[in-house]
Amino acid sequence: MVQCQPELDRTFAALADPTRRGILGRLGEGSATITELAEPFEMSLTGLKKHVRVLEDVELVTTEKVGRARRCTLGPRRLEDAQRWIETYRQMLEGRLDRFGELLERTKGEPQ
Repeated sequence: MVQCQPELDRTFAALADPTRRGILGRLGEGSATITELAEPFEMSLTGLKKHVRVLEDVELVTTEKVGRARRCTLGPRRLEDAQRWIETYRQMLEGRLDRFGELLERTKGEPQ
């Protein structure tokens, strides 16, 4: 079984919030300022900055001061650690389902 690492825990905690997932989705289309990111969420700039900071802490987002605005882009981490963790459990589940299917085939036609 895969042991959880603090970094992975922080990544999943950051992704647990729908606003932060929305921010990542928007940044997948290209960079945006804090103001641009806040508009669809009808959220204050201060509130959105807090969400961006959480994403920055786990390196999913980077920000850069450009003039008076702060421009956000997707960060250097691309969720590889979370993807590996999910893949491990997907493979384990598929193995269990395969064994269950084999058991069903072996017991097919036996009296109950």
